Amino acid sequence: MHRIVAAVMAAGVCASSLQAQTRPPALDPVLTLADALARAGAASPFQDAASAGVRAAEAQRRVAGLRPNPSIIAEAENVAGTGIYQGLRSSETTVGLALPLERGGKRGARIAVADAQIGRAGLQGDIARADLRLRVTQTYVIALAAQRRLGIARDQRGIAAEVLRVASVRVRAGRASPLEEQRADVARVAADGALERAERSAAVASANLARLLGIAVGVLDDAWFQRVDIVRESPAPGATGTLTAAAARADLDTATAQVRLARSQRVPDLTLSASARRLEQTNDVAAVFGVSIPLTVFNGGRSAVAVADAQGDQSDALRRVALLDAEQDIAGAQADAANAATTARNAAGPALAAAQEAARIARIGYREGKFGQLDLLDAERTLLETRTAAIDALAAYHDAQARLERLTAAAPSPKDTDR
Repeated sequence: MHRIVAAVMAAGVCASSLQAQTRPPALDPVLTLADALARAGAASPFQDAASAGVRAAEAQRRVAGLRPNPSIIAEAENVAGTGIYQGLRSSETTVGLALPLERGGKRGARIAVADAQIGRAGLQGDIARADLRLRVTQTYVIALAAQRRLGIARDQRGIAAEVLRVASVRVRAGRASPLEEQRADVARVAADGALERAERSAAVASANLARLLGIAVGVLDDAWFQRVDIVRESPAPGATGTLTAAAARADLDTATAQVRLARSQRVPDLTLSASARRLEQTNDVAAVFGVSIPLTVFNGGRSAVAVADAQGDQSDALRRVALLDAEQDIAGAQADAANAATTARNAAGPALAAAQEAARIARIGYREGKFGQLDLLDAERTLLETRTAAIDALAAYHDAQARLERLTAAAPSPKDTDR
C-alpha cells in the first residue's frame, strides 16, 4: 500500500507544477469574498423585493389611519304618483351628508396591525440581506472548489500523459509488457474525460456566481479557501436574539394585533346624517337629521374573534417550534464546521504531504524499473483521492461556517427598526 501511495504522490508533484503553469497571471485582480458580498448587496433583486415590501407595509399603514368617507344623500319623495302627487307638485327633495363614526377603537386596531406588519417587513429586509450573504458565500465556495478541482483534473491529465510516455519508452525498450502501455492509455483517456467534466462544472459554477454578482468572474481568493480557523468546542448559542426568533415574534405580534382588530369589529358603527329637505308645495326648507345603527343579529363577530384567537395560538406555537428548530440547526452547523475543519486540516496537511511524497517516490521508482505500474497507478489514485477530499472538506467547512453565521445572525435592536 505504501508503494501505491507513493505513486500517487508523484502524480501530485507533477500536478502542482502544471497547476502553476496554468494559474492566471498574478496581475489579474482577485475577487475576494468581501468584494463579492459588497457587489451582490449593491444590486440585488432580493434586496429590491424586501424594500418593496417595506414600502407596501408603510403605504398600508397610511391606509389604516384613514377615516371612513362621508356619503352624499339625495332623495326625492312624493313624485310620479296619482292625484295630487302627479309630477313634481308635491315632491319633497332631500339632500345631505352621511358620516360614519367608527366605534370600538377600529382605527387604532387597524393601525396596530399595520405597525406590526411594518416591523415584520423591515425585519424581512434584514433576513433578505442575511440570506443573500449566505447564498453568495455558498456560490463563491462552490465556484472556488470547482476551479480547484479543475486544476487537479489538469494535473491528473498531465500525469497520465507522462505515465503513458514512460510506459511507451519501457515497452519499446523491451523492459515492460505492452499491457502496461494499454493500461496507461486507458488511464489517460479517463483523465481526459475527468478534465472535460471538471471544465464544464467550473464554467457553470463561475457563471452562476457571475449571474448573482452581475459581473464577470475571474480569479477567486484561494488563500481564503485554504484557511481553516480552529473551531472551539463550546455550547451552542441560543436562538433567542437571532433573526429567526425575531421573525417568529413579529408574526406573533401581527397575530395579536389581528385579535384586537377582530374584537373591535364587534362594536357596531354609527352613521350620522344631516340633510336639507325642500317642500315643493310651500317652497319651504327643513332640516333632517338621522342616525343609523346596524343590528348584529346574524353576525355578531364572535366567529371572527375565534378565528383570530386560534391564529394567534398557532403563531405562538410556531414561534416555539422555530426556536427549537433554530437551536438544533445551530448545534448541527457547529458540529459540521468542526468535523469539516478536522478533515480539512488532516487532508490538506499531513495526509496530503504523505501522499505527495509517496507519489514522487513511486514515479521515480517506476522510471528506474524498481516499482511496477500498478504501484504507480495506485499511488496516483491515492493522491487524487486525498487532494479531492481536501477540497471537499474545505468546501464543507466554509459552507458550514456560512450556515452558522446565517443561523446566528443577530436581530436588529428596536431602535434600528423604528420607521
